[in-house]
Amino acid sequence: MYHELRKRGTSRWVVPSLPLMAGLVALAIFIVAGALMPVAWRETLRENAFDLVLAADRQVRPTTGADARVVVIDIDRRSIEALGSWPWPRETLARIVEAAAAARPAAIAVDILLAESDARSLAPLARRLGAVTGRSDLLDLADTLPDGDKSLAAAVRAVPTALGFVLDPDQLQSLPAAPIITRGALPLRELWRAAGAAGPVEQLQQAADGLGALSLPGDADGLVRRVPLLVAAGDALLPGLALEAMRLKQHASAYLVEADPAMLRAGELAIPLPDDGLLRLVPVAGNQRVARTISAADLAEGRAETAKLAGAIALIGGSAPELGGLRQTVSDPLTPSVQIQADAVAQMVARRVPRPLDTANLAAMLFLIAIGAVAIVAGAILAPLAGAVVVLAMIVLGWLAALGLSLMADRLVDPLTPTAAATLLFVVTSGTAYAATRRREALVRRRFEQHLAPAVVRRIVEQPGLMKLTGERREVTSLFTDVEGFTAMTHRAEPERLVSILDDYFEGLAEIVVQHGGMVDKIVGDAIHALFNAPIDLDLHPQRAVDCAAALSQWAEEYRRRPEPAALGFGRTRIGLETGFAVVGDVGIRAKLDYTAHGDAINAAARLEAANKDLGSSICVGPCAAARCEPTSLRPLGTIQVRGRDDALAVFEPWPSAASSQWRQRYLEAFAAIESNRPTAIASFEKLAAESPDDPVPRRLAERLDAGT
Repeated sequence: MYHELRKRGTSRWVVPSLPLMAGLVALAIFIVAGALMPVAWRETLRENAFDLVLAADRQVRPTTGADARVVVIDIDRRSIEALGSWPWPRETLARIVEAAAAARPAAIAVDILLAESDARSLAPLARRLGAVTGRSDLLDLADTLPDGDKSLAAAVRAVPTALGFVLDPDQLQSLPAAPIITRGALPLRELWRAAGAAGPVEQLQQAADGLGALSLPGDADGLVRRVPLLVAAGDALLPGLALEAMRLKQHASAYLVEADPAMLRAGELAIPLPDDGLLRLVPVAGNQRVARTISAADLAEGRAETAKLAGAIALIGGSAPELGGLRQTVSDPLTPSVQIQADAVAQMVARRVPRPLDTANLAAMLFLIAIGAVAIVAGAILAPLAGAVVVLAMIVLGWLAALGLSLMADRLVDPLTPTAAATLLFVVTSGTAYAATRRREALVRRRFEQHLAPAVVRRIVEQPGLMKLTGERREVTSLFTDVEGFTAMTHRAEPERLVSILDDYFEGLAEIVVQHGGMVDKIVGDAIHALFNAPIDLDLHPQRAVDCAAALSQWAEEYRRRPEPAALGFGRTRIGLETGFAVVGDVGIRAKLDYTAHGDAINAAARLEAANKDLGSSICVGPCAAARCEPTSLRPLGTIQVRGRDDALAVFEPWPSAASSQWRQRYLEAFAAIESNRPTAIASFEKLAAESPDDPVPRRLAERLDAGT
């Protein structure tokens, strides 16, 4: 390194000017680039820095005591399987609330929007008919019929309960004014506002002790990092669900909002109030969420450990994908919204309200300039190792200062941007100094950099911009996949390991779908939904979808035998597909569009995927898709009844690759004998099953015939 220059004719040592100039220019460019950077990018970088600080804070200062006073009653997949498909009748939800209330929690909060009357009860139906026809006798009859809303309202009255509403600019439903008292001007300059809101039905609204916002704001990178404390719907100032649950626990009749300093009080609860009315969440480890969660099925059937509910705040919500409540957070890409609300409650119990310093921008700029100056000087006059040690020490001190502010005052500063600046400036300055005295080595280094290509994975997505695609009715082939035994596997696997395995799994499946001309429409949980012949025409799309299904099944079988998936007991992949007309197009708003499809073919494909469990097959092809494929490429599996269809469906599967032509002919002969001589057909299928023990289809078909199905 070129440390110093000896001036001609003197023994005085001076700092080289070229590295200093390069460092100062780099600092100026860094500051200007930061100022010109889109606001969304700056916010994302800052929030990522806060995530790291808060994650370290959580390790130093865990809130396990606060978590113990919060319980999540989870409507998980097991609950859906045990208590019925979603949406549940209100009677079922009332059972959950009653069972929770029997354990005497301090308060209950329901993280489910109950905006419609119970569609499965006779009483609301009679009321609607009476209102439409004007017949008063139907209205009188409604009072005598089963009423799920009435049952749920009665359960809600048994314990202090908060129900949820959502901010909705298209809804002008009038919600009861929240009991909020202000002292001084409202300190909420950046409050989350919407023109309207949608709340629970009137009967439930009157029975509840409070209403709270279910809406969760996403940041520029799509992650949910905040939960509303207060929101505005029209001219009304309303609390969030987590805050309302805290008020009920405190037995407080009203909130008090103080302006100077900005504080929010409810009973004994007293927390600082951020300008935007949002509570910044601290990242939570998955095991802590598991420890505070009980299954709704266990609670309803008397198997849950209800002692933990006593005196706690119980939040009812769901992790099952059917509820549509999964959100992407720092901790987990599929976090149930009820767990996010529970995180907020635990933080309020622990009096944790992380927020930026009031002078955060000024402090960040001063720190950036200070650490940048140190990096420039260190890079210009010190040897690389010594300079790196000095800069690293400054970076560590900066992160420790940020962590200390978080620990002692719940204040957040961004140490990531100064870290990046110091690293960049040190590299620029030391690189320039090195080039001044080691030109030959610098040339080698620059040549090396020119030939070094960074290893990146680019994810290709459509960018619809401001244009929303018009919906159209078109023929599509819909394909659904699902992993057998996935729910049990999630209980055995560590979250990080499971997500890593799923990432590789989805990457492999998606590549095969794209290779066959399909489009991955959605990835939900362990399932992929793909469309063929959308959004553009695809010749022979039923046959391509069947070929794709065969390739997916083969790849998935090979993948589950790899060491890591095999260690978790990764189940086989089941696939269902069907062809038919569907309405396809973008659904959503300009900022968030989702190209998707709706129609009988979509529903049928999902049902056929599930039918593989009974058929013993891995791929189940519907009759419409099969009719468009090469007849000799598929073998018949018989007829089945699927939910939502009155007629029986003839279903098919691609022939196993190991099946010889003679074996296939005997299979078809046995299948043809079903109508004329069922005992002979059964015996033939049993013999075929014995010859092909790895193929469960003949055995299952024989069992179904023997059972008369």
